[in-house]
Amino acid sequence: MSNKARTSPIRTGAIHFALIAYTIIALFPVFLTIVNSFKSRNAIFRSPLQLPGPESFSMIGYETVLKQGNFIGYFGNSLTVTVLSIALVLLFGAMAAFALSEYRFKGNTLMGLYLSLGIMIPIRLGTVAILQGMVATGLVNTRTALVLVYTAQGLPLAVFILSEFMRTVSDDLKNAGRIDGLSEYAIFFRLVLPLVRPAMATVAVFTMIPIWNDLWFPLILAPAEATKTVTLGSQIFIGQFVTDWNAVLSALSLAIFPVLVLYMIFSRQLIRGITSGAVK
Repeated sequence: MSNKARTSPIRTGAIHFALIAYTIIALFPVFLTIVNSFKSRNAIFRSPLQLPGPESFSMIGYETVLKQGNFIGYFGNSLTVTVLSIALVLLFGAMAAFALSEYRFKGNTLMGLYLSLGIMIPIRLGTVAILQGMVATGLVNTRTALVLVYTAQGLPLAVFILSEFMRTVSDDLKNAGRIDGLSEYAIFFRLVLPLVRPAMATVAVFTMIPIWNDLWFPLILAPAEATKTVTLGSQIFIGQFVTDWNAVLSALSLAIFPVLVLYMIFSRQLIRGITSGAVK
């Protein structure tokens, strides 16, 4: 057995341990937010690290969130925009990555670099042009505007990650599918996509978090009451002189829940996607 084969399990275990430790550290602020959302205002400032007790326990924050504003509507807007954006990013990103990794044509490398430019150039630099385009097309204050922007925002990273994974898919498997009469679409959906599920899960998680937590584009493109997202809707509890911290923490706790659920669902695939390239 080679040294590489002997050390792979050790390296894999070390990487998994590091990811678990990082997850615990990253989740500590989330834990504090959720714990303090069940406290009275005085307890939040006097003992922020303590669990809520009989004297400090309070649901006033959640009551305020549900009474003021349309938080359920904000939640639905965020969920709709995020799910549609992730679906489009995964679909178009995977198709572009498959074309770049499978077919050799003039300008292949240049096209790959062009699609990856979005990783280095933030999309917010084009906010004015984006807003002008949305105004011209009548998409301001619509969820469609947010879906289009977030899809464009997530595609560069999706293409970059998925193209690397798709190059590892066996050519013999794809050629066998062609011999059996499968079309290129069938090869893509039936043979290639199932083999890159860890990478798809990684892209989905990394795409969801910036979309769900974004405040900039909802504030610019969809500030109307009917199209507000959770992050933007939570700002109604933050004032220039007075901030309702109970409501803010409660709104943030509710907003965190979908991200945690998605992470728990895709955590195994996410770790596989992150570590697969490191243990080869």
